[in-house]
Amino acid sequence: MYFMRQTVIVMSRKIEFDLKNEIYKKYQELSLSFYKKNNTGDLMNRITEDVNRVRMYLGPAMMYAINMLFLFTLVIWKMFSINTTLTLYVLIPLPILAIAVYYVSNQINTKSEQVQVQLSTLTSISQETFSAINIIKIFRNEENSFNRFFEECKKYTKRQLKLVSVEAWFFPLIILLIGVSTITTIYIGGLENFKGNISTGNIAEFIIYVNMLTWPVASVGWVTSLVQRAEASMERINEFLDTETEIQNSTKKNTPITGNIEFKNINFTYPDTGIEALKDVSFKIKENESLGIFGKTGSGKSTIANLICRMYDRNSGEITFSGTDIKDLNLFQLRKNIGYVPQDGFLFSGTVNENISFGKDNKTEQEIINAAKTAEITDEIESFPEKYNTIIGERGVQLSGGQRQRLSIARAIYINPPIYIFDDCLSAIDATKEKLILNNLRGKTQNNSNIIISHRTSSLQFTNHIIVLDEGKIIEQGKHEDLITNNGFYAEMHQKQTTENL
Repeated sequence: MYFMRQTVIVMSRKIEFDLKNEIYKKYQELSLSFYKKNNTGDLMNRITEDVNRVRMYLGPAMMYAINMLFLFTLVIWKMFSINTTLTLYVLIPLPILAIAVYYVSNQINTKSEQVQVQLSTLTSISQETFSAINIIKIFRNEENSFNRFFEECKKYTKRQLKLVSVEAWFFPLIILLIGVSTITTIYIGGLENFKGNISTGNIAEFIIYVNMLTWPVASVGWVTSLVQRAEASMERINEFLDTETEIQNSTKKNTPITGNIEFKNINFTYPDTGIEALKDVSFKIKENESLGIFGKTGSGKSTIANLICRMYDRNSGEITFSGTDIKDLNLFQLRKNIGYVPQDGFLFSGTVNENISFGKDNKTEQEIINAAKTAEITDEIESFPEKYNTIIGERGVQLSGGQRQRLSIARAIYINPPIYIFDDCLSAIDATKEKLILNNLRGKTQNNSNIIISHRTSSLQFTNHIIVLDEGKIIEQGKHEDLITNNGFYAEMHQKQTTENL
């Protein structure tokens, strides 16, 4: 038993380890459209609950099945060799036990899943409440939030009680049928003893055999239930692992990435929503120059950034880097050479230091400090209790929106790539800081190709070329001064924003 546990159980844990790593690796390979089609809870369940069910099949279920097979073969053979009549009578309650345990196990599994679903609901409500506690307090909605949580708690308790009431049958049922087998052994064994077919010692021997067989028989139903659950879970895991990654890396060769980027008649529709984001878009970015992209929300600005990073592939048209199609470039090398600053300024739970140095393994303190200076966040970091070693919390919850955006800028500056994409990353920063950061960026990125996406004209005035998007089409393009004199949409928005600032 010891060596069986050391082999089977340890083996199942190692398979669990490999399977979780394989799934996690698959998560990182899949494209953005996959994540928009699947909710986070389902993805988490596949790497936790489903993998655990497979492990239970490969470990305990297999171990008890092997144990049951050998024990049954040896014990029942021995019992028949002593007395056939007594053996048949003794074995009668055992199949009933197996069927009863199978039924009870199925009920327990069903109720357990219902409890887990409700627990997930409670967890989601709690997480949402903690994340939005400031909104709840401002709107004085504490009572409603509590009532919602309280109602879900009552449902959880009801489901737990139903589970407990089913579980309460498990051990009494086993003990009852063990008792029936034991009484049968003594009664039939006594009759056989009077006939002189067996000795009283054989009766004691049979009682020992009955107790030896009880758990293996009871485990038949439990193991069957585990096998069924594992089969369903493995099917879900395989369905997920067999999902083809839409964005494929066509080469592992070294493909130099330069800042000469050209879009030719690009059309793109989001596969998950069917929204047509870009319509016949064409433009060029020369190496070491800056392109500004201006437009209202939903005009297609961020879509261009996603296509350059190859988070999606265009539907038609051509995207080239120095004449080479983007699909022929090494995907990992392409992304490694782009410093992307998203609008939401997403940060990881950890220290300021770790977040700034996220894009490069070999970090140096001076490079981190220089990146922070460029992003104009040095003063705030120095005021933190632990300075660069300050824990910023999950998603950077302890920082303001502007601080998160500036840390994101520092993170991109730190890796010093040939191409920068700033996706409306100054929206939460005041005008004074914005000017300082833009001046710093001009000095830092003058030898880089820069794409600055913004709904503020002030962020784009020093770019070499600006394209203005509306509903996925380029409606204007040119330099900042030229667009203002054209009296088009850009000039109108510039006039409004300048007046508002005054």
